[in-house]
Amino acid sequence: MRTHPAIVQISLDLIDLDEALDTARIAVEAGVDWLEAGTPLLLAEGLRAVKALRAALPNHPIVADLKTMDGGYLEAEMMAKAGATHVVVMARAHAETIKAVVRAGRDYNIKVMGDNLACDDKAVASRFMEDLGVDYIVHHTGFDERNGIAAAGGPRLSPLDELDAVVNAVTIPVQAVGGLSVDEAIEMPKRGAPLVVIGAPLAIDANSFSAAGGDLKALLTEITRRIRG
Repeated sequence: MRTHPAIVQISLDLIDLDEALDTARIAVEAGVDWLEAGTPLLLAEGLRAVKALRAALPNHPIVADLKTMDGGYLEAEMMAKAGATHVVVMARAHAETIKAVVRAGRDYNIKVMGDNLACDDKAVASRFMEDLGVDYIVHHTGFDERNGIAAAGGPRLSPLDELDAVVNAVTIPVQAVGGLSVDEAIEMPKRGAPLVVIGAPLAIDANSFSAAGGDLKALLTEITRRIRG
């Protein structure tokens, strides 16, 4: 495990572009480092969402969370040309797809994030993706997985469950995603996962794909302040 600087990212899992842009501007004012064009936003608005974020906030990194499973080179190329600086490929995609996304990342000077969602052994999957050349690991416990297990009376699931194994399996930066509380998210850099995501349920209502209530700027300002000490 190597030490990497802490980065705060907001997940714009919204379906209204104007709301996404407003939320992104608030996040930037609060000190957030990276903006994520979330999967719901990309499904609702497509490349237009990435282009609009790039036009509105030209100096901020933009993660296009397309969760690529096939057609890796073309999808990464499209996101890069729209203004994304980071793209996401799934560990459960074919190895050739992961390699294609990595190749596109090198060709278009964007970074590749490998997501281990739904993998049986997330540490092994993360090391596999690092070996194929991804730049970051997204250690991910999914929304449906968490809610389904909880509804059936099972234990609470979160990326904390396998975090140490994933962090110890790779040398590249790790991002832990999936139902973390504010305090848990803030602790991530100390746990070896320096890429901190603020999304559902902290800033985004995952059931409606809209911004959560409350003072979002104050919440994000406090989170970024505490993460940076």
